[in-house]
Amino acid sequence: MRPLRRGSEITDSAISDCKRATHVTTPINAISPIDGRYADKAAELRPLFSERGLIRQRVRVEALWLKALAAEPGIEELRDLPPAALTVLDTLAAELTEADALEVKRIERETNHDVKAVEYFVKSRLDQVPAWRTRREFVHFACTSEDINNLSYALMLRDARDQVLLQRLDTLISRLRALAHETASIPMMSRTHGQPATPTTLGKEIANFTYRLATQRAKFAAVAIAGKMNGAVGNFNAHLIAYPAVDWLKLTRRFVESLGLQWNPYTTQIEPHDWMAEYFDALARINTVLIDLCRDMWGYISLGYFRQRAVAGEVGSSTMPHKVNPIDFENAEGNLGVANALLRFLADKLPVSRWQRDLTDSTVLRNIGVAVSHGLIAWRSIERGLERVDVDPERLAEDLDANWELLAEPIQTVMRRYGVENAYEQLKALTRGQRVSASSLRAFIAQLAIPDAAKQALLELTPATYIGAAARLAKEI
Repeated sequence: MRPLRRGSEITDSAISDCKRATHVTTPINAISPIDGRYADKAAELRPLFSERGLIRQRVRVEALWLKALAAEPGIEELRDLPPAALTVLDTLAAELTEADALEVKRIERETNHDVKAVEYFVKSRLDQVPAWRTRREFVHFACTSEDINNLSYALMLRDARDQVLLQRLDTLISRLRALAHETASIPMMSRTHGQPATPTTLGKEIANFTYRLATQRAKFAAVAIAGKMNGAVGNFNAHLIAYPAVDWLKLTRRFVESLGLQWNPYTTQIEPHDWMAEYFDALARINTVLIDLCRDMWGYISLGYFRQRAVAGEVGSSTMPHKVNPIDFENAEGNLGVANALLRFLADKLPVSRWQRDLTDSTVLRNIGVAVSHGLIAWRSIERGLERVDVDPERLAEDLDANWELLAEPIQTVMRRYGVENAYEQLKALTRGQRVSASSLRAFIAQLAIPDAAKQALLELTPATYIGAAARLAKEI
């Protein structure tokens, strides 16, 4: 680049200001659509998975670990600390301001180490309390960075699940359950292999998804989130050299469990992330069920079983003014695919580390918020799509009335009951690959050698009434 001159051209100072301005993470300047196009769709995850969110958890773990050490009678150097010394730890653990997070990042630019920057930040805060000035080296005592990191990521994922994801999923399940109940008795022609098949009800098909999601939700909620605090290679080496009389297994178990996590006593330098694989797999299974839902809803809208309400001012096509596209379900399917690509990679990669530790998990872990956010964005799109569809019972009835051959199944099944030979073959000859009218089907029934009551029941049957227990199942979901 040629040198910049003063006067009419841009100055060095101005170009520097410009660079700083374009770095500001306003939605229009974001690279990731999560912080750009969809900035308002996953906003509740930002405090959890952002850089500030990660720093907050690291500071929290450092402060609470120091407090746990101070509560251990065997660590005599930390006995009899004044209340103010412990209060400052609680304050550090409780919240991290944006200015605090920026201070940690400033220190990191000097250290080129993110966890060490947190340690120095905590020490600088403790220097303001006289009782800590001679004890500041107990910050990060006997810790490797992974002791802080594994607990921090565990807390992030736990909070995301318990504070955001389960609640959002419950909202979606409730909406599907309500739709299943509303449409429980509306008959619908099924399609197996894309071809007309035994009738169901619209509500029963929605109930299937409701049940599947509730099942996977329970499995996701049940994933035990684990953590460790055992030093450089998992053996408490430094701990026992410094304080051989302290029961470090007992102390660290108490500490990890005090965070609401499950203690893992058997690790290398890193917690092996097996629970993370379970967590991400469970989340991916939820998303897979929802991909199936999106595709079915897309198809039902295409068939006209659902009508989409037009939104004032919205455009469906840049050239075809009449269109109301199923964009919410399409958007959701795309975001679910991105989420699952990342979630499955995370589940496959994170439990694998060379020998006692390699660093390949570090960058990968930075993307857990991206994976989770794409899923949440999709869930919201599905909710929005469900809110703007109306059932068209006449269109559903039209397909049923045009396919009386659907009754070949019940007729041949009743024939089998009463011992009529070649029941299946007779109905195959009558119906396979061809449309059958109500009158021709009833004529076939009339000549059957079966009891009158059974014959009458078949004569009264229509495709719309041949729905089995579908309505009951939908109402009971």
